[in-house]
Amino acid sequence: MRYEGDIYRPPSEANSYILQATVGCSWNHCTYCDMYRAKRFRVRDMQEVLEDVAMAGQHLGDRVDKVFVADGDALVMDLDDWTTILEAVKATFPRLRRVSAYATARNLLEKTPEELATLKAQGLDLLYVGPESGDDVTMKRIAKGADHAQHAEAAAKAHAAGMKLSLIFLLGAGGIERSEEHALASARLATAMDPRFLSLLTLTVVPGTPIAKLEERGDFELPDIQGLLREARIFIAEANPTDAIFRTNHASNWLPLAGRLPRDRERFLEALDAALAGDIPLRPSWARGL
Repeated sequence: MRYEGDIYRPPSEANSYILQATVGCSWNHCTYCDMYRAKRFRVRDMQEVLEDVAMAGQHLGDRVDKVFVADGDALVMDLDDWTTILEAVKATFPRLRRVSAYATARNLLEKTPEELATLKAQGLDLLYVGPESGDDVTMKRIAKGADHAQHAEAAAKAHAAGMKLSLIFLLGAGGIERSEEHALASARLATAMDPRFLSLLTLTVVPGTPIAKLEERGDFELPDIQGLLREARIFIAEANPTDAIFRTNHASNWLPLAGRLPRDRERFLEALDAALAGDIPLRPSWARGL
């Protein structure tokens, strides 16, 4: 398999075949993200992509049951490219049961309902979207590229096509200044977007990113551990998706939680209250990371 630069994938795609169909991120302005800053966005030559699929078929064959199409927002590809890829992986991997990709609200809004329905019918099942916040002020400050209403509209289009969504929200993205507003609005957006999978991560200020420069100037301050736990508590108390598999077990978080929302809300809140009171241990600093 041939990859260009560092490759990122969601934790749940750890056992998937990663197919790099695009290089970088077509948006690439988010102030907190450094994953694709060294890459100039492009769609890879489809012949190269098909060669990669064929190589994976020779080496992995019927061991592949999930394919994750990289890089940063592969949904941006046009329908013809997606059709080529989806037909190829379906023909190559006989046990294939899921194809997924990162996407943005902008990507979804740029696709017609008919295009999304076609992609779903051809096998694109799951989209990972990171609104990071539901607070319009915060979303603008982190240069998310779409606001609360646009993310809700994008989710509605995905649902209408029959696609599943996995959403990520970032604790701390609003800084101390908008901590509560960020948590409340994020919960409202999670409810509106109604994902199948829902995760909270904690913002890590990466050196060299625009948000790190804001922090250096004193224009951004990440909440302390107690503040981050309070944000998580607000989010969990207020978010009301239909039935989402919920996780905070990413390495960036201080308190790992796993279950479903809203079913396990009270258990989550009890754990957060215990953590806020210092009655249960948090993840040690050395064990945290991106």
